[in-house]
Order: sequence, then structure tokens, then C-alpha cells
Amino acid sequence: MKSIISILLLFCFSFGYGQSIQRVEPPHWYVDMENNRLQLMLYGRNIGKLLPGIVNDDVKIVDILPVPNKNYLFLDLEIKEGAKAKQFDILLYGQSGVVARKNYELKERRKNSSSRATFSSKDVMYLITPDRFANGNPDNDEIRGMKEGLAREVEYGRHGGDIQGIIDNLDYIKEMGFTAIWINPLTENDQDDWSYHGYATTDYYKIDRRFGSNEDYLKLSKLAKEKGMGIIMDQIANHCGHQHWWMADPPTTDWINYQDQEPKTFTNHRKFSLLDPYAAPKDREIMTHGWFVKTMPDLNQRNPLMSTYLIQNSIWWIEYADLYGIRQDTYSYPFKEFMTDWTCAIEKEYPGFTIVGEEWVDDPGIISYWQKGKENPDGYTSCLKSVMDFPMNVALAKALNEPEVWGKGLVRLYEILGKDYHYHSPMELVIMADNHDMSRIYEQVEKDIPNFQMAMAYILTMRGIPQIYYGTEILMDHPGTDSHGMIRSDFPGGWKGDTKNGFTGRGLTTQEKEAKEFMKNLLNWRKENSTIHNGQLMHFEPQKGVYVYFRYTDKETVMVVLNKNEKAITLDLSRFNRFVKGSTKAKEIISGKKITLDKELTLTTRGPQIFVF
Repeated sequence: MKSIISILLLFCFSFGYGQSIQRVEPPHWYVDMENNRLQLMLYGRNIGKLLPGIVNDDVKIVDILPVPNKNYLFLDLEIKEGAKAKQFDILLYGQSGVVARKNYELKERRKNSSSRATFSSKDVMYLITPDRFANGNPDNDEIRGMKEGLAREVEYGRHGGDIQGIIDNLDYIKEMGFTAIWINPLTENDQDDWSYHGYATTDYYKIDRRFGSNEDYLKLSKLAKEKGMGIIMDQIANHCGHQHWWMADPPTTDWINYQDQEPKTFTNHRKFSLLDPYAAPKDREIMTHGWFVKTMPDLNQRNPLMSTYLIQNSIWWIEYADLYGIRQDTYSYPFKEFMTDWTCAIEKEYPGFTIVGEEWVDDPGIISYWQKGKENPDGYTSCLKSVMDFPMNVALAKALNEPEVWGKGLVRLYEILGKDYHYHSPMELVIMADNHDMSRIYEQVEKDIPNFQMAMAYILTMRGIPQIYYGTEILMDHPGTDSHGMIRSDFPGGWKGDTKNGFTGRGLTTQEKEAKEFMKNLLNWRKENSTIHNGQLMHFEPQKGVYVYFRYTDKETVMVVLNKNEKAITLDLSRFNRFVKGSTKAKEIISGKKITLDKELTLTTRGPQIFVF
């Protein structure tokens, strides 16, 4: 009997049943990549003590990278030029022969993948917090085994919005005039609480099942593309969730910053210290290495294994989900040399691909530091094409709310635009009136409709790439609070039983309906207007509560007027002769009226006007 058991055990070990490879990341890869190297992370009990092998003549192991934790095995592979897309086995050998095996696949790349379309100034992004937009599949509201369930009545709980909800409303997004959709993170966030926002990743290769599946995400991207829109993925290289699967068993002793230190050191958020020539090294270290919060461990991108892992993860998602762009969270917080490696590795595979980085400061000197092409005093360079224009964002509400006195009011917009000399490419900045981390613009302008309209007209006609937060088009607000849970409120009509429906207009107030039509008209006009996409820009000093700027090409001129006056005021057009001289007629886009131009233009209502000559 003992001899039979021994034979069975030997058989099991020989054919891979004694040990197992629980994870391989990336879960698959692609042939014909510009970089023919691939680094695999294998995870399984004691597999680091085994010898690896590959059953594929087109792939060879060029390096085995040992780590202290023997539950991991890192392999550097070389994929031969002309390698065929196919499945093959990764084998692990012990003393008795093959003791574990895992099937792996190299896939074909998408056609023309390296030269894919990407977002630019021709686009307007619609920013969605997916848990709060629309619940298209109530069956995934509760997932057995996941830590947090549905709690729509809880401000910071999960409300049930999902990928299917976005799919169901793609026609609405398209008809409104948006051409790109930036979605707050959809990757798994299996945290105890506050998991709805998505910024505490627990699996970098898996869509959170309460949002749907990887296949659902693929479907969303495909359907959006068919409707003329692209998906922008929100990614986080700085930190993960403290309940990420690797946190219970990290591969190295420096996988995260301050890994064994208690209590942890938290970031000081002193972003300018990274540029400051006089900054103490310790201040810079705490800024970069410090944790964001106690539930978000700070990843150590100086570890080459971590660095490669994050780079490959981004490239995998671009290829897998056919992405239109990436928005990188908290851009300045990771190791800045890594961010150069990350952006440039993506650019190598996808020349021209647009990544926008979040650097939340109101100083153009700091924002511009990160953009590709900027000549910095310390020699720092990157391949980051776009940065979020928070200085303009901060100036906008102040300009509209403040009285027109020296140094305040509309002159703030005039002056902040004048600082574009800091940027290598200001036309590629992402501009916005608000987002998921700040008060909605309707609240910022104190629910003043003309000011709201001026803010939207400004964002949709200014240089750069506009981003609009979901619900802005129907005046979503959060009276009496700046709580993020309320700023990210549910879009009305996204849940069965909602009495108010922003998609159809049912139950909206007259003001909300008018705001929606205002936005729809402006967005769809912008969608077809190449002068706003790529035209040059000239602005004139605000005078008497009126700010005028022009977008222009050889073929067309667009004149934007922001008027803060309650009473009628006459605008002397001779000041703008360079653009209006010789023009006798113009169309005003918001009202649709055609006007005859003379030496003067009378502005009778407070708000924006957009004239096309």
C-alpha cells in the first residue's frame, strides 16, 4: 500500500500537482512590441526555490531575479522578433522533475496599435465617478467574499454604479457632445470601507467585480469607440490599497516605502521641495516616500522590480483595453526619475499617446516642470505630454465671483493666461472648472447662472483640452457641505426608482433643463469647430467688467466675450480691429442669432457671448 502511495505522489509532483503557480503578472502579453523584453512576476508557495523553464522556441529566459521572499519568482524573458502569438507552458522544476506549470499566452497586438488615436485639444472629456453615475447591473452590487457591500444611504459607501451603467448611457454622453470619457479608477479596491472612489488598488490587473469584469471594460471601450469616443484610464503609480494581496506577503523588504517602520511617515505634500534648490533633502524624501494615508501604502518605484511592474501594467491596459489615454493620479508623488522612465516607456510603444498628470498646485512654474519639452534648471526631463491646469482652475471662480477692482475679477484670467510662457506646450494642458476632488462649479460660483455660463463658455473655448465633471450639465450641487461623498453624488436617473432623471430630463427644474441645453449646444458646436481645437489665441486686457479674447485661423475668427455687467454696456470694436475690421456680419453661437457689426457692440445681458466671423 505504501509503495502505491509513493508512486502516486511522484506522479502528482511530476505533472504539477504538488505545487502551484497561483499568479502570473502580467496575465498575458503581446508579440511585436517595440521592447522585446518582458518581466514576469510569479507567485506561489516556495516557488522561488524552483528552476524555471519555458516551452516556446520564440521565448527564452534571459535572467532569473531572486528575491528574499521565496514565494515569488521574477523572470526576465526575451521575445524573439517575429514571434508567433500562441499559448505555451511555464514550467517549474524540482528534484523530481516538473512540479508546477502554468499556461501563458502571447497575443497579437491590435492593428495599428502603436499609432492609435489619442485625446487632444479636439476633445472634451466627460469625467465620471463610476460608483455614482448609473447602476446598470444591480446583480453586482453585492459580491460574495468582497469586504464592502452596498450602502447607498451612506455618504462614503458604495452606491452601486457600474460599467454597465456607463454603457447604457453612452448615447447620452455622445449626444451631449463629449468625445472622451475619463473614468475614476475601476480596478479592484477590496478595502474594508471607502472603497467606492477607486484610488486604493488591491489588484492592478483586475476590474473590481462590483463594477463588472475585465470583459465589461473591454466592451465599454469598444462600444465607446464605435460611437466616436475614447476611454481614458485613471491610474495610480504612487500607492496601492493596504489590503492589496501582496501587502500580506511582499516580495522584498523595500517593496513599499517605510515598509518595516512603525509608525509610518506620511507625506508632507511639499511639492515645491522637488524643485526648490534650497530644500533640505529630508523634506524632499518625506514628500516622495511618505504615505498618502494609512490605508494607502506608498510604492517604492526605486525598486527596479516595482518600477518594471508598474510600467508593464500601464502598457498592458493600453493594449488590452484599447485606451484613448491615461490620467495619472498624484503625478509628483512617486520617485520622479521613475515617472520619466514610465512616460518614456509608454511613448516608445505608443508614440504620440497622451498622458495627463495630476499636479495640484496653483503655480504654473511647478506645473510646467513636469511637461515634456520643458527646459528645467536642474536638467529634469520627462515624456509627459499633458498636465492638469490647476492654476487656471483656481483663478476661474475667483475671477467670476470677485468685484472688478484692481488686481481682482476678470484680470485674474488675463494674468494667469499670461503665465503660459512657463509651459512648453500650453495647448496640451487639461483645463477644468471642477473635478471629483473639489466643490462643483455651480457651488463655486454661488449658484449664479450667468457666472456658471461664463465658466463653461471659458473652459470650452480656451486653449487646451477641456474636462467636464458628470452632472455639471444639469447643475448638480452639494449645498452646505464640501464633503467628497456629496460632491460625488448620484447622477439622478442612474438608479431604478429615481424620480428625477438627468438623462431624459424628467423632473429637472427649468434652470436645470436650460443649463443642459446650453451645454449641449456649446459642446456640439465645439466638437465641429477646428478653430477652437487648434486656432491661435489672443486676449485683451479686461476693461469695465468685460474680458474679450479671440481664437483664430486663416479661415475663421471666434470672438469670446465674458461680460459681468448687470446693465447694458457698449463695447468699442475699434480696439479689436485686427480681427473684426472688414467683417460686417457674425453669428452668436449661444443664442443662434446673426448680427450686423458696426463700430460698437452693445452687450445687454450679463454672461458669455461667442461670435463667429
